[in-house]
Amino acid sequence: MLTTAVQEELGVQERIARLEQLLGDPADPANPAGARALLAADERGELLPEAERLLDEFGLNAEFVPRDLGGRLDRVDTLGRVLRGVFRRDASLGLGYGATSFLAAVTVWAAGTAAQRRWTADLLLDGGRLAVAYHELAHGNDFVRNEFRARPAGSGFVLSGTKQVINNVERAEALVLFSRTGQEAGSRSHSVLLVDKSALPPDSIGYLPRYASVGVRGCRLGGVEFTDCPVPQSALVGEVGGGVELALRSFQITRSVVPSMVLGGGDTALRTAVGFALDRRLYNRAVLEIPHVRATLVGAFTDLLISDCLALAATRAVHLLPGQTSVYAAAVKYLLPKLLTEATYDLSIVLGANFYVRGGDYGAFQKHVRDLPMISLGHAGTAACQATIIPQLPRLARRAWSGGAGAPYALFRTRDPLPALRPELLVLASDGDALADSLVGAGETVRELARERAPEYADALGALAGQLEAELATLRAECLAMAPKDRTVLASPRSYALADRYALLLAGAACLGVWRSHRGDEGGFLTEPGWVAAAAARLVRRLGRPLPALPDGWEDRLLDEVLDRYHGPRSYDLYDTPIAG
Repeated sequence: MLTTAVQEELGVQERIARLEQLLGDPADPANPAGARALLAADERGELLPEAERLLDEFGLNAEFVPRDLGGRLDRVDTLGRVLRGVFRRDASLGLGYGATSFLAAVTVWAAGTAAQRRWTADLLLDGGRLAVAYHELAHGNDFVRNEFRARPAGSGFVLSGTKQVINNVERAEALVLFSRTGQEAGSRSHSVLLVDKSALPPDSIGYLPRYASVGVRGCRLGGVEFTDCPVPQSALVGEVGGGVELALRSFQITRSVVPSMVLGGGDTALRTAVGFALDRRLYNRAVLEIPHVRATLVGAFTDLLISDCLALAATRAVHLLPGQTSVYAAAVKYLLPKLLTEATYDLSIVLGANFYVRGGDYGAFQKHVRDLPMISLGHAGTAACQATIIPQLPRLARRAWSGGAGAPYALFRTRDPLPALRPELLVLASDGDALADSLVGAGETVRELARERAPEYADALGALAGQLEAELATLRAECLAMAPKDRTVLASPRSYALADRYALLLAGAACLGVWRSHRGDEGGFLTEPGWVAAAAARLVRRLGRPLPALPDGWEDRLLDEVLDRYHGPRSYDLYDTPIAG
């Protein structure tokens, strides 16, 4: 008899397989939702209607609704897995059809009343959309200074002001609005409102012209203007003045899971470059035979694995370590887009002039290169994520990074069960750092573990883990010495460099954790030492520390895996999932 955990995993695999089957092979020119049709829609600046119809058929919105409200959402890591199939084809579709609704709905799941949760769930399950409005261009990421007003009046509020650059603002049936409800300075001046657009007086709401964008061109980015628009008291999500805290708790979930979704775009970029390297000849030999090309493909694959290790730890931490998720969510939202952007740039050199082609076999590559950086924009942009990390570094240096229990293996297990999602347990500042703490003593521990199954890698893996451990000790000393002004928004460039190094160390800890937690499994790629040695080496090199020599044959083994997954076809992530085309 199958255990509950196995049944849950089989259910996830069945959903992913069904979605892949519905959307079909992206490379098939006859596929109405294939790459050719998606590129044509991107040129027109719209979402492909046929693809949206297929997502309707799949019921993608159910992935954003908690199970107790009739949906399929119970695990944040699973949500990322399922959405990768959509983002692998088109980031505009992933954001424009569904992920934007999830970004808005999270605030309702976190603090909404029973009636608000039920109404939001019914809207999504019926195929409706939500849009979330944090932004005002005048204030950027400093949303505490936002001026959009929700003035208390009678038994409700009166909305006045403008919100810009909102995805789906016209298409959505409801809006989640971050609004000023008090004139006083500080964190208690704003609240969150859930607004049903169908209940608004028509003359009180108007839309701004659509914003053109270089990436995710199919997304309808627009603005909205309210003029003395009344909304009832029941629109308030949470409490008056609780908007900042609610937003920051919600960001921990969205920052964790959106990068996990976007890994699908990196998969397509690598897959396209592999196909080119196999099909083209240069100097009377296959492009794949060129050593630099082989190294680039292996490097990009390794970066995808690094990214997924960190994304896995961040999404599972929402369930397992809610008191520490604040810094992990910011780190993955900062580092993953950076790794993917650099990897796709390296792959573009493999494609050469074909990188500039907007259509045909390689047009999808350029589209993903344009789309990937878009996840670094908005309220969870690079600077905002670093600004979340920097003030926490001195406290973490004092309270953690000196040994302890370390992270539980459950944080790194790709398919193991998780406790229920409880947003109310998330805190604004991390109370510990089990992930980085797992690097303390890692050098000797990893060396001993490698000797059991892969003795040829023991010295190299031990040395790499030791370099990460030494870098953590250096970082700790530097963070303890940070000047008070370097812990604020006025922090020096050096503080931002500390945040960058810290994110790289978290990624290294996540990679070692995934390998250590899977090494006892029977077979499987994640049990092998070559990938984690390559991942640790790339991170150690980024940190500017000495590199040991890796055993002969490591690059060939990873290239074999890249080609095997290309022909499989299977995904270029930790899950090694069968895919369509």
